[in-house]
Amino acid sequence: MSRLKLFPRLALMCFMVLVSFATMAATAEPADGVAVIRVGGISIEFILFAITLLGVALFHGQTLYVALAGVATISLYKIVFTGFKFGPGLSGWLSHMAHEWVILTNLLGLLMGFALLSRHFEKSHIPVVLPKYLPDDWKGAFVMLVMVFVLSSFLDNIAAALIGGAMAHQLFRAKVHVGYLAAIVAASNAGGSGSVVGDTTTTMLWISGVNPLQVFDAYVAAVVALIVCGIPASLQQHKYSPILKNAHGHTKVDWVRVGIVALILVFAIITNVTVNLKFNELADLFPFIGVAVWVAILISIPIRRPDWELLPDAGKGAIFLLSLVTCASMMPVRELPDASWMSALGLGFVSAVFDNIPLTALAIKQGGYDWGFLAYAVGFGGSMIWFGSSAGVALASMYPEAKSVGNWLRHGWHVALAYVVGFFVMLAVLGWHADPHLAERGGTLVPAGQQAK
Repeated sequence: MSRLKLFPRLALMCFMVLVSFATMAATAEPADGVAVIRVGGISIEFILFAITLLGVALFHGQTLYVALAGVATISLYKIVFTGFKFGPGLSGWLSHMAHEWVILTNLLGLLMGFALLSRHFEKSHIPVVLPKYLPDDWKGAFVMLVMVFVLSSFLDNIAAALIGGAMAHQLFRAKVHVGYLAAIVAASNAGGSGSVVGDTTTTMLWISGVNPLQVFDAYVAAVVALIVCGIPASLQQHKYSPILKNAHGHTKVDWVRVGIVALILVFAIITNVTVNLKFNELADLFPFIGVAVWVAILISIPIRRPDWELLPDAGKGAIFLLSLVTCASMMPVRELPDASWMSALGLGFVSAVFDNIPLTALAIKQGGYDWGFLAYAVGFGGSMIWFGSSAGVALASMYPEAKSVGNWLRHGWHVALAYVVGFFVMLAVLGWHADPHLAERGGTLVPAGQQAK
């Protein structure tokens, strides 16, 4: 079935679901000035959102159209039946979107800009040169996972996973164990979980006002998780196909491209820090960080041409993610369980099945989380199944044998173990500390310094 034919069918199916809910409009209950319609105690918004996420999980080739159909259905449902906190009907929806446009525009600028940043880094030839520094036994495979971890701390985790997959193809003569592929995805997600420029989820936290040092706490769990899953995976790989290094002594690093990568990151970091510290009242009025990234890209054009050809595909991916974030922004978060270390732990397992972007958006809107725990949970948790994270989906496109949930769970058992061990080590070392500042903005105040029980 063509994509053009699929979207109308999805829209019609969603509309039929919407009409069936219309008969329940009389059961609406007001909550904070907004009507809430429940089925079996669950708000219909969450049911529609779950259907959307399930569609994304099942139809990997049509995710953009599923997400757009979800946005249209949830928007129409709220316009017709429940309204928004800004008001009822279409005017309420327009006011809601006017309130969300800054974070959506910032995300769009970052997603598109970081796609170009990642290609600059690939063309710097650093990924080709790195393997010559690896040991010759199983420790070489483990060090490569550490490299992926480090790369993901400043590159998009998708790019880090693909670079790791390319290096593994070369180092292991194209014979890469499924357990090691799972570890590459886990390393990329772990490396991005503690850095506000390493993962879309952490970047969302950053531009929402979370201190980067709070996100950095996630590395306590991420480093432990890397060791717990990395060593068994490296032993699996060494037994399956030992390392075969190619030093690439003739290859030279393009330091100009490395400088462009640094320039883009510096512009993003300085802009966001300056706005949040000096002009916080303006942060919700204009997408400063997204614009700053593109200013840096435009400055670098005379030095090295960006790969503009990447933008169409990057744009589709960005629209898909923004659609899910928009869906999450319309959820009645007061209906969610209270933020706690237990709910954060659970979100990690949920993110193995559903995309972690909307889960993060929901958590930000709800507020009251310890953001280091949340960043680790939604970041690393998606590694437990191949389609649980964008990095996993991207790597599986390089290695089709990874597209088996059974094989991934059987050979990548160490990833789930690493998630749980890392989480509880972090809980024991740091304790649970909720953030009341962002909780007030989200609407659910939780006392600061609340400890895990």
